[in-house]
This record gives sequence, structure tokens and C-alpha cells, in this order.
Amino acid sequence: MTVPATRFASLAVHAGQDFDPTTGAVIPPVHFSTTYAQDGIGGLRGGYEYGRSGNPTRTALQTQLAAIEGGAHAFSFASGLAAEDTLLRAVLAPGDEVLLGNDVYGGTHRLLARVLGPWGVSLRVVDMSDPDAVRAAVAERAPRILWVETPSNPLLRITDIAGLAAIGHAAGALVVVDNTFATPALQQPLALGADVVVHSTTKYLGGHSDVVGGALVLNENALAEKIGFLQYAVGAVSGPLDAWLTTRGIKTLAVRMQRHSENAASVAAFLEGHERVARVYYPGLASHPGHELAARQMSAFGGIVAVALESGEAARRFAEATRVFQLAESLGGVESLVNYPDAMTHASVRGTEAAVPVEIVRLSVGIEDAADLLEDLEQALRV
Repeated sequence: MTVPATRFASLAVHAGQDFDPTTGAVIPPVHFSTTYAQDGIGGLRGGYEYGRSGNPTRTALQTQLAAIEGGAHAFSFASGLAAEDTLLRAVLAPGDEVLLGNDVYGGTHRLLARVLGPWGVSLRVVDMSDPDAVRAAVAERAPRILWVETPSNPLLRITDIAGLAAIGHAAGALVVVDNTFATPALQQPLALGADVVVHSTTKYLGGHSDVVGGALVLNENALAEKIGFLQYAVGAVSGPLDAWLTTRGIKTLAVRMQRHSENAASVAAFLEGHERVARVYYPGLASHPGHELAARQMSAFGGIVAVALESGEAARRFAEATRVFQLAESLGGVESLVNYPDAMTHASVRGTEAAVPVEIVRLSVGIEDAADLLEDLEQALRV
């Protein structure tokens, strides 16, 4: 029996999570089987035959993902980059071009420039937070894909999803939004006109730094069929335990994102007033150039704060001096992390248009007590 639920927090808990009909277990079991018995040749039970083509635990997660993003189709992958690669294979052909923001996750830029580039796919970058610049770039040459990341990684630029969707669609481009930073708890790109939403579910959706995964969510049936075929044919699917861990994380996403956002707001306000900080990047601050747009487009401002110190040396010293904030790659877990993008997450884009300034440090603000986080940042800034 399906529990009737229409609002986000309820969908996050209940979508795809019907109790086990055999035992009544409220939490559906994890299906580890790699293969499924058939009732005669081709007589599949529930459509399942082999773990790569389908798994009930992955199906449950995909139902949950589609529900919380407001999409008709969702696909769960072994990583965020596996999801991106599958989407790009489904859409692009040699000679096609992707128009990408100049402040994006380094792995996305690397995938396009160094993996798909040799296969004949070209890449251009533009400031996606500047609609006029995007409009001019599209007018110069229409891309096959307009790839949007908002808030962007790591400088937290805010892009008008509805506005860019209109620009992209007028040029015949597919509009893709990476919703990893905001999550569907705070932002709904499909409702704003995007064609596809991509996630690194490793981050906020999983939420506990214990599972790697990725996802695509969309409405178009024909494109979904292509993605489904490639998911099966190429095989970068999430395993059953990974799918289950991601589902478990999503169930608390609404309350976690509220706490992440509250703590990040406290951190951003503290840093903005600190004498040793040159600049703070956080869309919740009134000083942020995208603040008003973010307030309209998002229900809260998220848990990522970027900060510019006086120099690259000062940034490195600060990143290595925190104690509660752990120095590590990734983001979006319940614990606070500090990252030095130039030498860590974005090292692969050094020397490109997407390079991150050396004075930037990225903070993934967790759900600890805010007072402990502020004390930690204060002592690190004094080192």
C-alpha cells in the first residue's frame, strides 16, 4: 500500500518505501541478489532478471529521487560523474558543444575537456550568473547542452534557472542543472524549466559521508529511454547497499538542510565581520550579488560557505589549522569539512578558465553546535 504524501518532507520519507508485504517490515529489505529466478524462459517477476538491469532496492531509491525532484524518471548511478557521463553520452555526438559555467566542480570540467574532448565534443565557458553573457555566447554559437550549477562550486554564484532555461530552449539546447549544493529540499530546477537535474548523491542526499553515488532526474520519455539503455549497457549502477544508504539519508534531508543552512548563515555572518577575512561568498548574505535571486529561487541558502583570505599562504594555513572542521575532500555530510580547492577538489582545472583563486577556502558547514564551529574558525584564523 502506498502512503499518500504530496509535500517534500513526507515524500522524502515515504516515496518508494512501501512496507514489506511478506513480513510487514516498515523498512523495505535490501536486495543483494545479483540474479532472479524466472517462471519459465522470459517469465520475469516484477521485471527483474539481473542486478545490472534492475534491483528492487535501486528501484525504490529511483522512485524516491523522482518524487523529491518532481520528475517522471530517475536513475541512480555509482557516482555523480557516472551519472554525468551517461547523460552526456545520451545527448551528445562528435561536433556538439557544451556551454559550461566558469565556476563549476572540477570533475565536470575534467570529464568534458579530457574525456569527451578527444571524442569530438567541445567545451566553452561563460559566467552563468550573467544572463547577458550567456545570451551572447548562445547567439554566437548554439550549444547542444547548457550546463548550469547553482549555487556554483566553489564560489557560490547564483544562476537564474528559469531565465537560462528560456535562453537555452530558444536556441534548441538541453538545459541541465546540477542541484547538488541546493538539493531538492531547497530548490526545484525542473519546476523552474530545467530539462534534467543531476546530483552527486554522495553529498547532501546521502548526507553521512559513507556512500558514493549519483543521480539523474528528468521528465522527457525519449531521453529517459536513452539514459535507461546506457545505464544498463555501460553498467555504472549503484549497488544495493549504496542505494539503501542513500535512501536512508534522503529521509532526513529536509531537517538536515534546515540545520546546515542555519549553521552556514552563522558562519558566514561571523566571517564577514572578521578582520582577517578579505571576502565571504554565501548567498544568504545581503552583500552577495545573487542574494535576491537566491531568495526567490531557493527556500534557504544551503550549507556551503567560501571565504577568501589575504593570500594563498594564509588560505593554506587556515585550512590546515581547523580542528572541528576536518580537512578533507567532498561536502554535504553531517560533519563540517574544510577544503582548499586549488590543490584539492579543483586541482584538475588549474590553468583553465575554471581555475579557483589560490586564496579561496571552501567550508562545508555541518550540523554540529554553531558555537563550536565559530570558536574553531576563530582559533584557525589566529594561527
